[in-house]
Amino acid sequence: MTRQSSLPPLGFGVLGCADIAWRRTAPALAADPDVRLTAFASRSAEKGRRFAERFGGTAVTDYAALLHRPDVDAVYIPLPAMLQAEWIERALTAGKHVYAEKPLSAGAADTARLFALAEERGVVLKENAMFLHHSQHTAVERLLGGGAIGRLRGFSAAFTIPPLPQDNIRNHADLGAGALLDVAIYTVRAALRFLGPRLEVAGATLREADGVVRSGSALLVTPEGVPAQLTFGMEHAYRTEYALTGSTGRLRLDRAFTPPPTWQPVVEVTRQDHREQLTLPPDDQFARIVAAFVREVRGEDPAERAASAAESQRVAELIDDIAARAVRTKTPEDAR
Repeated sequence: MTRQSSLPPLGFGVLGCADIAWRRTAPALAADPDVRLTAFASRSAEKGRRFAERFGGTAVTDYAALLHRPDVDAVYIPLPAMLQAEWIERALTAGKHVYAEKPLSAGAADTARLFALAEERGVVLKENAMFLHHSQHTAVERLLGGGAIGRLRGFSAAFTIPPLPQDNIRNHADLGAGALLDVAIYTVRAALRFLGPRLEVAGATLREADGVVRSGSALLVTPEGVPAQLTFGMEHAYRTEYALTGSTGRLRLDRAFTPPPTWQPVVEVTRQDHREQLTLPPDDQFARIVAAFVREVRGEDPAERAASAAESQRVAELIDDIAARAVRTKTPEDAR
């Protein structure tokens, strides 16, 4: 792949060798011509070496040491949810740009503090909301703007995954985020994309087991009364979709949040006496967000940087509101 800029490549360190880093993010970073992977930090020396052998760079076992390497301009952080905020803060304080998995923190107040710190230090903080960068959503917006379903009357989204092994970090309240922070965040972001930042929480339900949110639903609404019905969980059959209902039709997109780069999205548009399926070109949402991060670091897209930060903050606020307003059902583990 040819270089995209005459500027030197951005030196990237990976702080935490998580599965998502191995499968999706590190390959996207390695493939970007404006990025150079320089170091991988893992508590496991073997895991760090495995990453370094595949992607290049040096393996280290000290997170703090990675943050002070002169060949690291930016850090990718895919740590367990409850550890993210601490290391994001330490990376920003060290003057590194940060590209981090969601959620950035466990609450809106901490998220706001991290963005304020990034601004103070003059560095970029970006949350890995990769799905928003897939071109299929732009195609959906064009259809809506062209009147494909008339005036928008409602939105729904679902992201559910099958039960995870009990030792998975998402099942541990002191490490993982549970379904609310780890899964619901996708549906909230999708609702914001199509209904705007003035959405408010009208009600919610959460089902918990062993102190961890396993599933839930939320009803959000715009000031004009357009509802967003969200379903999320990690104890279901796999489902990842959203639908928009209008005054004259309905639009549905499957594989809305996690399409592989070879997937050809299909948008279903249904109107009275008419139904069509539009096949869209494949796209690599991880490659796109990495390129967007590089542009933001280089100051080439200040509008995108501001919009990205504002959206991450609004998502965190809405997640807090869902948690605060939810009717909770606590279920013993052995009754699941």
